[in-house]
Amino acid sequence: MEIFVGADYRGFEKRQKVLGFLAKSEYTVHDLGAYDSSENDYNDPAIAVAKMVRKNRDARGILLCGSAHGVTIQANRFKGVRATNCDSAQSAKLAREHDDANVLCMSASLLDDETMREIIKAFLETKFIDYERRVRRINRLDEREDYD
Repeated sequence: MEIFVGADYRGFEKRQKVLGFLAKSEYTVHDLGAYDSSENDYNDPAIAVAKMVRKNRDARGILLCGSAHGVTIQANRFKGVRATNCDSAQSAKLAREHDDANVLCMSASLLDDETMREIIKAFLETKFIDYERRVRRINRLDEREDYD
């Protein structure tokens, strides 16, 4: 499985730790920045990761920013991307089982390293349970409507 990792400047240090953790795994990991701790918008890494996950249906993404809210919102603007903000291994497991989430977003400010490792492990190891109602709900996520 390919994993695409990105962070804004507030997630820069935690991103490096995440990359170190993933380097010891069997996954193919792609670092999409930020490549230094100077200020950058959360939009940039979220767009980069979302585009790669959308292009590679079996891939997963991991995004970090201060709260994880900005990257989650931005990534979910892309059709086929189901980004989820997780703060525990249990929430990551449920996001995968119930919603087939494909982008994990985490708060660099609120989560410690060990908790992040547990969340990532749960997210990457948990399979989607494809009950008909779950598939139906997921398919509805990409419906578009004009809300003038």
